[in-house]
Amino acid sequence: MQAPISSLRAAAVGHLSAGRAPQALAAYQALLASAPGEPDDWYNLAFLQRQAREFAAALASYGRALELGVGSPEEVHLNRAVILAEDLRRADDAMAELRRSLHLAPGYVPALVNLGNLHEQRGERDEARACYERVLAVEPGQALALSRLVNLRSFRDADDPLIQRLRQALSQPTLHPVDRADLAHALGKALDDAKAYDDAFAAYVHANQASRVSYGRQPLRYDRDGHERLVDALIRQSLQPAPVPAGADPAPAVFICGMFRSGSTLIEQILGSHPGVTAGGEIDLLPALAGQHLLPLLRQADRPLPAPLAQELRRTYRDGVAVRFPGAGLLTDKRPDNFLFIGLIKQLFPDAKILHTRRSVLDNCLSVFFLHLGPTMPYALDLEDIAHWYRQYRRLMDHWKALFGDDIHDVDYDALVADPRPQIEAALAHCGLPWDEACLNFHASKSLVATPSNWQVRQPLYQRSSGRWRHYERHLGALRAALGAFADDSANTSG
Repeated sequence: MQAPISSLRAAAVGHLSAGRAPQALAAYQALLASAPGEPDDWYNLAFLQRQAREFAAALASYGRALELGVGSPEEVHLNRAVILAEDLRRADDAMAELRRSLHLAPGYVPALVNLGNLHEQRGERDEARACYERVLAVEPGQALALSRLVNLRSFRDADDPLIQRLRQALSQPTLHPVDRADLAHALGKALDDAKAYDDAFAAYVHANQASRVSYGRQPLRYDRDGHERLVDALIRQSLQPAPVPAGADPAPAVFICGMFRSGSTLIEQILGSHPGVTAGGEIDLLPALAGQHLLPLLRQADRPLPAPLAQELRRTYRDGVAVRFPGAGLLTDKRPDNFLFIGLIKQLFPDAKILHTRRSVLDNCLSVFFLHLGPTMPYALDLEDIAHWYRQYRRLMDHWKALFGDDIHDVDYDALVADPRPQIEAALAHCGLPWDEACLNFHASKSLVATPSNWQVRQPLYQRSSGRWRHYERHLGALRAALGAFADDSANTSG
């Protein structure tokens, strides 16, 4: 006997409200099989399907909600745009959805911000600026749009009017910590451009203090002991017997990883200019698979990866990149923190090639401190925590190199910007690719770049970021002490 519609809906809403996503997904599917005419139910199903990485199904469900006359259709078009841009890398289709959203609601700020961001990722500076100015015409104090304007230009004078607008916005006592963090990071960038280094450092400290209290009731905290235990467990698990796939196809991607802000976007942009390469950007598949399947093994006496599970994960990864990049030749999967999962990569794809980006230690750590990262990376909010993360990263990379040395190639950022061709030739050779002159003209590429390095990699190579730490040396005593001997690796970078 079929349950009443009211009971099916109550079950679906209950699971959704309680955060039980798998049960909520099944409940909404059962509800809509019986009563397919309620647009809000299709909207909620689409939300859950995206969480479950069922992207095509989510787009279809959002489409059905639109057909049935869902309220606030501009929001639905925005949600479709986010799936198309972030999950499926279909930038043109995402742009069309955002324009549909704005046709329905010309002053809809979330769509304007996302449209500006997409223009930035495409390297369309003037169009991005116009979007953010439209936001500020609707909401003059909108923090994200104001902070994004800073990314679109350089600053020579600490008294620049836009810097004054940032200071004025930051002076508001009721400013939400999320907005305060956005604005203070932007102020730090502008003051750094203007060579007001002490004021820039103070702005970045302010930004990170705001970030610490931006996400929920409890301040973010980096668990040093917990991270050391994770690295220990990753090392132990990698020494377990690994399943060897029979007759496996070659790895579907070259994996680019390292510390954040170590040059990974730059080397991907260079390689992506080669006619034989498709730049994949920060693909989230591997961390998702690791979180769902590898990390539970680490909590169970570091069990080996069972062969059937390894086969399933290989298939899931291949299918996932095929959906996003149909017909791609050699793909790059550039996600810096995939260095944590090199062991998993090699268990799934024994022939996988790794490009490991490195940079002067002090420059790298300082640049992480200056970057507005999310709540999953609380180490980035404190220079001594960054030093601890860095030391653990080096410990883990030393282990991976001992196991897979021939398949891991270091790309040195400082050497790359000083004398690019030898570094590029070596990286191409590691990937099995011949030299191509287009790699030296990477900054002219029209590819989508969805990382904070977007505007830097659209310029010819420059060396001004090498030795940048010297401008902030008076503030780096604690960082140097926490890094120990690693701090000496920065001594020979150019200033």
